[in-house]
Amino acid sequence: MPPLAGADALTALDPVFAQLAVGAGHNLWGLAHLTMREKAFICLTADLCHPHLDLPLAMHVQMALANGVEPEAIRELYRHLAPYVGYPIVVTAFQRLTELGLPAAQDDKPVEPTPPTGPLARAVRALEDIGPGLATFTEDQLAQRWTRPHLSIRERALACLVVDVFYQTLGPSLRLHAELARSAGATDETLRDLLRGVAEFGMPRAWAAAQALLPQPREGA
Repeated sequence: MPPLAGADALTALDPVFAQLAVGAGHNLWGLAHLTMREKAFICLTADLCHPHLDLPLAMHVQMALANGVEPEAIRELYRHLAPYVGYPIVVTAFQRLTELGLPAAQDDKPVEPTPPTGPLARAVRALEDIGPGLATFTEDQLAQRWTRPHLSIRERALACLVVDVFYQTLGPSLRLHAELARSAGATDETLRDLLRGVAEFGMPRAWAAAQALLPQPREGA
């Protein structure tokens, strides 16, 4: 298994902690039902949710690039996540990406909104009677994101599920993103691996999300 990016820096901080952290990182690295890009995106999304924009972000950017993730895909991930984690933290994250030497953005085309369809459109309709203004804002944000290049629908949905786990939005938001992920080829095993990977960043949240997301065994089964 390849060495974890930043392991030496962790050892300098605390050798015992470094051993524990490397073991947790190998857990994520070894998950069979996620691509290497998806594993990198889990970490990069987690960095926004805590937020961890110092050494953890540097390690995860290094790991992503070493495994073939294009710099523009990292930028697109953070563009996509802005309304989910908050625009202000993404401003700071882009500043850190520049400090870490990530190449300048290659995509400078104006965003062409595409009206949401399917589960995304249903989510907007569900908000219309509750908060028309919120529904309008949500529709606008979804229209600007889900059909853009650089990331697949599955990658976008899995990243949003990571946000749901961190923020414990375990109702409509979690169900929407799980439906989108499944429609793009994710299986229950994919989602189990995602939760196992996210557990590195907080086991109690992963436990709660597993209860909400995955089918539970019947009593007596």
